[in-house]
Amino acid sequence: MLQQRTLKSLTRSVGVGLHSGQRVEITLRPAAPDTGIIFRRIDLPHAVDIPVSAMAVTDTRLASTLSHGDAKVHTVEHLMSACAGLGIDNLYVDITAEEVPILDGSAASFVFLLQSAGIELQNAPRRFIRITSAIEVQEGEGVNKKWATLEPHHGFKLSFAIDFNHPAVDSTGQSVEFDLSADSYVRDIARARTFGFTKDVEMMRANGLALGGGLDNAIVMDDYKVLNSDGLRYDDEFVKHKILDAMGDLYIVGKPLLAHYRAHRSGHALNNLLLRKLVEHPKSWEMVTFEDERSAPKGFAQLAGAW
Repeated sequence: MLQQRTLKSLTRSVGVGLHSGQRVEITLRPAAPDTGIIFRRIDLPHAVDIPVSAMAVTDTRLASTLSHGDAKVHTVEHLMSACAGLGIDNLYVDITAEEVPILDGSAASFVFLLQSAGIELQNAPRRFIRITSAIEVQEGEGVNKKWATLEPHHGFKLSFAIDFNHPAVDSTGQSVEFDLSADSYVRDIARARTFGFTKDVEMMRANGLALGGGLDNAIVMDDYKVLNSDGLRYDDEFVKHKILDAMGDLYIVGKPLLAHYRAHRSGHALNNLLLRKLVEHPKSWEMVTFEDERSAPKGFAQLAGAW
């Protein structure tokens, strides 16, 4: 049986929110089978649980925000991406502010935290959403067109293309394909950092955003070049970060997908629209488990190696 996974022990980290600039502590804790991933705002007068689901996403401006009632947690996508990449099904995330810490701007620090705590198999079957007919969303026309699709595939594969019309971005890879059955999330995707442009920072900060951002947790560019002294971690780090984000955004549906995700210029908003359309069209997918691990797609049965 392909089993659900949680952590062996709890683990903690402290950082700042990318947009809020607030100090925040997170504690990642094991959870029972079929719990899913639940963010818990422990700084409120009464702790509030915010379960991940496509319909719990209430804001997609620059990040993915989950809400339950008045309680919110911003910028969940990098942690969710790490959970998707390592196959974590059940987890409590205790958090002391309304934004997940940005740490180094990638998912690598979350991967390190999860693997340091250890991953434990649970006595319950892992449930997958298997796409049986294509789902597509799109926005804009012509050069402004953005789109994302989920298509049937025995495994999990993502294909993404970007188009920023910026010298520093244009000189790197513009498209990438990541296949969980053949590639390594930890090696190939997890270290790709978020990125931004100096011309946008002043406007964002005037609107109370990017208050915690800097060269230590983002790739920053002026009109021509990357300003980080250490350069890029991957030759195609920009588009790989879009894959990283998409993996986190898609995992918000609450189960791993068996699908081929293809996208052009997509982002948090379009990714969530895609999930909502999926939920609203139950005839386009089915829930499956694998009693025999040998019948499961490659890449899902193996536990990720140590960091």
